[in-house]
Formats: sequence, C-alpha cells, structure tokens
Amino acid sequence: MASTDPERREDEDAPAGDDEDTGAQVAPIVKLEEVAVTTGEEDEDAILDLKAKLYRFDKDGNQWKERGAGTVKFLKHKNTGKVRLVMRQSKTLKICANHLVISSMTVQEHAGNEKSCVWHAADFADGELKNELFCIRFPSIENCKTFKETFQEIAESQQKKDENKDASAAAGLLEKLSVEEKKGEEDKAGDTPAKTKEEDEPKGEAEKKADAEKKNDE
Repeated sequence: MASTDPERREDEDAPAGDDEDTGAQVAPIVKLEEVAVTTGEEDEDAILDLKAKLYRFDKDGNQWKERGAGTVKFLKHKNTGKVRLVMRQSKTLKICANHLVISSMTVQEHAGNEKSCVWHAADFADGELKNELFCIRFPSIENCKTFKETFQEIAESQQKKDENKDASAAAGLLEKLSVEEKKGEEDKAGDTPAKTKEEDEPKGEAEKKADAEKKNDE
C-alpha cells in the first residue's frame, strides 16, 4: 500500500546524498612520494627581510627596467661569514638579484627619492656574472633607510675582514721568510769545513810536536 504522507514519500524517493559515506575505499592510482624542497639558503641566516620592487638599468635602451616585486634578503653564511643579497619575485619565487656584498660596494639614495636607493654589483641572478646597476624601491622611507644602513654595515664588516685576512697573510709570509732565512744560515754553517787539530793548536805547539816525532824516528 502506497504511503499518503508527503514528507515520508519524499524521504523514500530522495536520492542518496553526494556526501553520504558508503564505506567504500578507493586506492590512489599513483602514489606520490614526499620530496624535500631546497632553496639554497639552508646554510645561511637572514639578516634582513623586506618587501620591495627591484629595477635594473638597461644600457642599450638607456632606461630602467623592472626585475620584479618581492622579498629582498641579506643572507649570512654560517661557516664563511660571507653575506649575499638575494631577491625573489613574490608569486613565482624566481630570483631577480643574487650577489655577494663586498667591501668595495656603496649604496646611495636615488635621485632625491627617499624610498629608493641604487648600487652597482656583479650579479649572478641569470646564471652568469653581469655588472648591473640596481635600483630598489620600498613602500616606506623607514624600510629604505634600514636597507641602506644594513647594506653599508655589511660592506664595512667585509672590509675589516679583508684587512684582517691581508694582515694574517702578511704575518704568515714574514714568518715563512724568517724560517727560510734561519734554515739557510744553518745550512751555510754546516758547509764550513771543520778545523784540524793542527789548525786549532798554536803554531809553536805544532812545531814542538813535530820535533818530538822526528827524534823518536832517529
């Protein structure tokens, strides 16, 4: 006998919901293994991390060209102590700047714009060293000032490190020369022929000894 209750009839005729748990288990067709992703920054510590937009000067076109907007970092290597500047685009994470900060580098304000600064660098972002003129623009004057001050501090610290390295190298060279000079004097002294007993004795004593030997022979 058919039910005359509309609500009951709708419940009976309603199809099973899409999210209904049927208890069936479907095994994945392809098993994906977890892959460790490396950035090349694992052995470095970030000194500074700021949002910015980077430009490079195109000499052929005599104009500034945008390299990308993203995050600029100063990364210090845990073992060597060297610091490099790295900037990646926000969405693609593509590297748009990658170079060491060395003692000869200087950074300065760009054309009176307090939010931008410029510097020269031998950059490796494209897989080969290129001498580039960069300009970076920050959302605020404070961030630009922080970037510039940090840049200068790193360059100065690298200069001190280079000076200490040169001083150590000079000291090592002097020490090596001193050792070689001392060794040369010792070798020279060893080549000097030893004096005979007759040479060591006074002339009169040698003559007396010769006369005594002559009498004994007679």
